[in-house]
Amino acid sequence: MSAPQSDIEKRKQISVRGIAQVENVTNVKKTFNRHLHYTLVKDRNVSTPRDYYFALAHTVKDHLTSRWIRTQQYYYERDPKRVYYLSLEYYMGRSLQNTMINLGIQGACDEAMYQLGLDIEELEELEEDAGLGNGGLGRLAACFLDSMATLGLAAYGYGIRYEYGIFAQKIVNGEQQEEPDDWLRFGNPWEKARPEYMLPVNFYGRVEDTPTGKKWVDTQVVFALPYDNPIPGYGNNVVNTLRLWSAKSPVEFNLKFFNDGDYIQAVIDRNIAENISRVLYPNDNFFEGKELRLKQEYFMVAATLQDIIRRYKSSRFGSREVVRTGFDSFPDKVAIQLNDTHPSMAVPELMRILVDVEGLDWDKAWELTKRTCAYTNHTVLPEALERWPCSMLENILPRHMQIIYHINYLFMQDVSKRYPGDMDKMRRMSLIEESGEKRVNMAHLCIVGSHAVNGVAAIHSQILKDSVFRDFYEMDPEKFQNKTNGITPRRWLLLCNPALSDIICEKIGESWVVHLEELQQLKQFAEDAGFQRAVQKAKQENKMRLAELLTKEYNVEINPSSIFDIQVKRIHEYKRQLLNCLHIITMYNRIKKNPNAHFVPRTVMIGGKAAPGYYMAKNIIKLICAVGNVVNNDPIVGDKLKVIYLENYRVTLAEKIMPAADLSEQISTAGTEASGTGNMKFMLNGALTVGTLDGANIEMAEEMGLDNIFIFGMNVEEVEALHRKGYNALDYYNSLPELKQCIDQIQNGFFSAGNPDTFKDVVNALLYHDRFLLLADYESYIVAQDKVSQTYNDQQLWTKMAIHNIASSGKFSSDRTIAEYAREIWGCEPSWEKLPAPHEPREEETK
Repeated sequence: MSAPQSDIEKRKQISVRGIAQVENVTNVKKTFNRHLHYTLVKDRNVSTPRDYYFALAHTVKDHLTSRWIRTQQYYYERDPKRVYYLSLEYYMGRSLQNTMINLGIQGACDEAMYQLGLDIEELEELEEDAGLGNGGLGRLAACFLDSMATLGLAAYGYGIRYEYGIFAQKIVNGEQQEEPDDWLRFGNPWEKARPEYMLPVNFYGRVEDTPTGKKWVDTQVVFALPYDNPIPGYGNNVVNTLRLWSAKSPVEFNLKFFNDGDYIQAVIDRNIAENISRVLYPNDNFFEGKELRLKQEYFMVAATLQDIIRRYKSSRFGSREVVRTGFDSFPDKVAIQLNDTHPSMAVPELMRILVDVEGLDWDKAWELTKRTCAYTNHTVLPEALERWPCSMLENILPRHMQIIYHINYLFMQDVSKRYPGDMDKMRRMSLIEESGEKRVNMAHLCIVGSHAVNGVAAIHSQILKDSVFRDFYEMDPEKFQNKTNGITPRRWLLLCNPALSDIICEKIGESWVVHLEELQQLKQFAEDAGFQRAVQKAKQENKMRLAELLTKEYNVEINPSSIFDIQVKRIHEYKRQLLNCLHIITMYNRIKKNPNAHFVPRTVMIGGKAAPGYYMAKNIIKLICAVGNVVNNDPIVGDKLKVIYLENYRVTLAEKIMPAADLSEQISTAGTEASGTGNMKFMLNGALTVGTLDGANIEMAEEMGLDNIFIFGMNVEEVEALHRKGYNALDYYNSLPELKQCIDQIQNGFFSAGNPDTFKDVVNALLYHDRFLLLADYESYIVAQDKVSQTYNDQQLWTKMAIHNIASSGKFSSDRTIAEYAREIWGCEPSWEKLPAPHEPREEETK
């Protein structure tokens, strides 16, 4: 087995990493020193590693800024249709390395730091993750921003600048503890505050009837202060903007306080308004109907729409004067994409602005709103769908509640015209749910207020049409589309797996980085022994690097020849980490029963955060840690089986895990995972998948062929049939001896130091309250896992399958996804044209 690459080898800057040009290196060193002395006001002799990181970040940002300014000038002059992506979450991770790669200066920066006696990788490790998202939805938004810039779209991301992102997870005595993620404590070198664009956002108050229409008065005002973050495209000199809003209290104090002498209280009360952007809600696929969350959603939407309209009205660069006065061309110049229902208040807010502020009549405003907005649905789980109580909306946003009622009134008229007398259908389709506390169904609001509705994988979009939104689909079928998710190949192969990237470039050149479908050319080398060896070597190096990291972190000796079997994602019952846990226990029992039998060694790694209030998810983490504790300390097991719970799973850790994985676990109950994107990252990096026919797994299997993936378990139709028939977990428990042994061990305290009560709730859920049918898929899962071990024994076959996985992943580029959104929803054409670099003259200047 070969050792990991040495520093010298790593510094051979070949292929994708680009040869470092001498003048670039000199320039980087000069700029770096200037920032170290003048931007950070530091004496070089007493600088800390963090100072060096900031100096490098500012150096890289200098390359960005000139391109950023020029891109925005270009948009103002060309006045293209602009795309606005509205999301409450952006899971960006780190920016330094990604920016260097997209600008093509990684080689120069690497060499410059080397010459200055600094290790660029050590500096990169000092950057805080921007963890402004929970999981898939927020990470997807980040990939989309990268692709929109790479495809030359005039696109803007809008969201909230949370002071505290997703909590940091600590595992203490086998249990999750949450710590606040103070990601801004050292400052953020990538953002630029734009106080000149600060905007007011209103809450509470009441609605007055005036001769000119409705007026929302006596409101409380909070200001939205924008922070702009540059988003560079890959190698095209395009830099788009992610604008995140921070809540600021209005400056005026309540004079009454001053007169009463309570000056301190007056200042303290300002903080209440600023809590709006304080912290990200840590729930994934679960709706929490808190007032602060509703305020966050409206705050982002209200500030963003004012910004969109300001930009629409003044289209020339450097001018804030109104150029457009009419709104007829609004949908031709503006596309608004709602990332799930979190920004759904954009529909009534746009109506409020057009009707109350701009004076359009209702029908015209409604037509413009529908043509402008489009909605992406991310989940079919009922507990995840947002439904806000009408009483809360009436209190916080009284005018919007009136608008929603009126939208619903007109929509119900349409429904009754189409389906006369069908009261049941009207009840199902109403925006207002009347049973129990009156609530607004936000998904219904989004569907009615948009011209396009899409799911995020073929099966998910089909489920939306067949069941969740069936009535809406029957009434307006052309509105419904599918846009299968994707991931950016820049971060998820080029950045995180340079060894594999170099091998691919040597075979097929470099244009796959923006045209991922070109990876298909690798299929011809799937049986080529030399190429197989190169792929194996890259994988082995990545595994050894990860093993070294894990040994240091967890003090567990890891066998680098074992199967690295990995499941990383949010902890949720539907994702079935418990099924994985049952397989671990089954393997353990088999080793104990027959210690001398041949066993293919495995290292099972499970990682992910549980929402702080999700009792069962936290119990699942506790059980996995408890099982790991028994397995890892059993001398009979030795290095045949190891279990590691990966603490604080986040983007930065994913970048280390994906390249090293052999096996990717995508084992959700069929029909519950909308798409998944971790599955795509593993595939692109040459891991094989054991998975159900759920989400994008289905399309992955279609691309690579069923020979190259381990599919198990029930499909969607079989799951539905079992639910209809009635699922009885005890049938499986009583008929499968290995399964019964596992559950009995959990129940009898085998993994909890003889205390049978520790995991009684887990066992109870499995046997009596399991919506996700774990035990029904157990037998099929074990058979598939046995096949995994058998296949891994034949390294030639395994590597051939891995190459087919890599070569088939072209469809799962977010570039393909965004090109489809652009053409089929937003009405604009992607462009691979390269803008002139800042030092080059522009076209009009060369004429």
